[in-house]
Amino acid sequence: MAATAHKENLAIPPAISPKGKIIALPGRPAAKFNTRKIALAVARNVLPPLIVLAVILVIWQILCSEAGATLPPPSQVWQESYDLIAYPFFNYGSQDIGLGWRVLISLQRVAYGFGLAAITGVLIGALIGQSIWAMRGLDPIFQILRTVPPLAWLPLSLAAFQDSNPSAIFVIFITSIWPVIINTAVGVRNIPQDYRNVAKVLCLNQFEFFFKIMLPSAAPYIFTGLRIGIGLSWLAIVAAEMLTGGVGIGFFIWDAWNSSRLPDIIVALAYIGVVGFILDKLVSAVGTIVTRGASAN
Repeated sequence: MAATAHKENLAIPPAISPKGKIIALPGRPAAKFNTRKIALAVARNVLPPLIVLAVILVIWQILCSEAGATLPPPSQVWQESYDLIAYPFFNYGSQDIGLGWRVLISLQRVAYGFGLAAITGVLIGALIGQSIWAMRGLDPIFQILRTVPPLAWLPLSLAAFQDSNPSAIFVIFITSIWPVIINTAVGVRNIPQDYRNVAKVLCLNQFEFFFKIMLPSAAPYIFTGLRIGIGLSWLAIVAAEMLTGGVGIGFFIWDAWNSSRLPDIIVALAYIGVVGFILDKLVSAVGTIVTRGASAN
């Protein structure tokens, strides 16, 4: 007890009043976790989607259990595709692998294509946003090109690269770059004039202006474009892999269709949706962190 009291005195030294009396300072209150509040927050965010999902599964089971139904009910999907659901990372050969490995292969292509699109799009968008004439001249072209479907670029990329893997990466790049360029340019155009005046007073060069003024100010616009771009990237790779082959998730769906394995297709669609949701939330979380830091500065 004496040792404990001595340690507490060392941690919180007493204060001495003007009259020479020792005044004990109160200790720091221990952090308390409100379990009830956390449980309510979890229930509020988790229970509604689970309830809606359960209702959808029940309706799906009822509609597809009738004679002559063209789609399998959830019970049949569970029975026939149990291995794909329970063991996503099995590996029995070059093409006999789990959906987890296929998703990772597709994500690797997305990382290359979207990474290039993000870097290039931000740089081009910043350059265009600095010039009103460049904005007026290039914005209509970008608006036209961004409406071209991803698969429309695939024949040109195959002719140019003569290989399916770089062709798929190029399709991702060319599909996802337009929202990044457009949103970055708009964000740069909306930088307050006061920030530009401060940059002139501080005699910042273009490199310093880009990193200290332009990027922090346009960050909300940039990450809006990145969120749109990552969604388009995931859509593009699935579509491209259906035609280019390989071992990605897109080719798996096409191969399952040719083999009439509808339960496997449904499971693959669930994987695609969950991964796309996670990608969007990751980019959104990074954007929230960066934009808060920018506003704090």
